Amino acid sequence: MDNEIIFKAKELSERIIRQAGQISKEKFDNFVELKSKDDFGDVVTEVDHIAEEIIINQIRTAFPNHQIHSEEVGVIGEENDWLWLIDPLDGTNNFAIGLSVFTTSITLMYKREPVLGVIYEPMTDRLFTSVRDHGAYCNTRPIKIKSNPNILKGNIGWIQGHKVQNDIKAVKLRQFIDISFKRMMRLWAPTLVWCMLAKGDIDGIILFNSEGDDLYSGILMVKEAGGIVIDFDGNPFTGMNAEPYIIACHPDHKEQLLRMVRTGLS
Repeated sequence: MDNEIIFKAKELSERIIRQAGQISKEKFDNFVELKSKDDFGDVVTEVDHIAEEIIINQIRTAFPNHQIHSEEVGVIGEENDWLWLIDPLDGTNNFAIGLSVFTTSITLMYKREPVLGVIYEPMTDRLFTSVRDHGAYCNTRPIKIKSNPNILKGNIGWIQGHKVQNDIKAVKLRQFIDISFKRMMRLWAPTLVWCMLAKGDIDGIILFNSEGDDLYSGILMVKEAGGIVIDFDGNPFTGMNAEPYIIACHPDHKEQLLRMVRTGLS
């Protein structure tokens, strides 16, 4: 793995993600085009496409041999060790209804592991960055996950894939989490939920089959902030998985959240 490439990619990503985020901010409550993407309620606006084009063009110029996978255009380039994952507007459904809860996410993967995650929340001007083995930051300030002495009084983020809908297992687990903790949060902007956990604002994440271009930047952010990311069997979550089932939290809460998930699914 070439650290020079990663830090060059970091510098580029921090610059272009702000450019893309500025488009989202300017177009908030002022966009023109809204289209349905699928049969599961996901939508897309012209902002997704404009922001995506800004990011892709500059990555392709700087790293012409790297493969890119982006939310709207799909795969660009030949498969190799380096893969960029782009979500130009994570939280489009929120954006579309005038709810200012959305981000832009850029991830660089090396051999199917995230090595760089950059997430920008334009409405608050918060830039989250993480580089593997170099920590996680919010606007250049180090961030750390927090341990809650009473996790059952904590706030838990819930993330599920669009195709999950009202899957009976998901509904059962979601309801159990909702009544077992102080608050279960469904923001419909997954990268922001991951950043909130890394920053210590919430206490855990339960993710039910939600894989996409918005996942791996958040996973790296939490890991670099001192958190753990495990599957529902309690094993460390590594690599890429088309159907992930994940628990993320402070190491102190691993066993308790794992028990809660198992109970909720039983």
